[in-house]
Amino acid sequence: MNISNALTVSRIAMVPVIALALVRDDPILSFFAAAVFSVAMVTDYLDGFFARKLHIESDLGKLLDPLADKFLIVTVLIMLIQLGRVPAWMVAVIVGRELAVTGLRSIAAEKHIVIPADWLGKYKTAFQCVALIPLLVHHPIPLPVLSRLQFQEAGEFFLWVAMFFSIWSGVEYFVGYARAGS
Repeated sequence: MNISNALTVSRIAMVPVIALALVRDDPILSFFAAAVFSVAMVTDYLDGFFARKLHIESDLGKLLDPLADKFLIVTVLIMLIQLGRVPAWMVAVIVGRELAVTGLRSIAAEKHIVIPADWLGKYKTAFQCVALIPLLVHHPIPLPVLSRLQFQEAGEFFLWVAMFFSIWSGVEYFVGYARAGS
């Protein structure tokens, strides 16, 4: 297993750690979950960097990398519902988009139609990550300028932006498929 795939597998291994940390609403566990999530995001960047730089891209990596991202994001979103930090309907929209696009890409692949990822999907992922870190922290940090309200509000704002890009990029995938198929 190359370094890129090992980083991806490590990201998958972080998912249950984060989920366990979010079983109950505890400031220390919330901060721990945010820290582990942040490390996972760094491994996401590094696995792609190493794969390109060292020319070690693999079919396994192409399968596992987006899967790891989806496991991570979806698990965190679901765990945040039960903590009352995100509304279930927003998670349903985001997860529904992920399932629809994954299904569409499978159908397209069977027809040898390639729908490449574009900048909208990258923005969607970036804003999801930017939203989830403050939503994970949630609790006040003992510094005058960092309060719970600010973390929650910042996370909610960026989650709205992420949802906007989720919908937009999802529509773009379907439009791309329709154009490629005609």
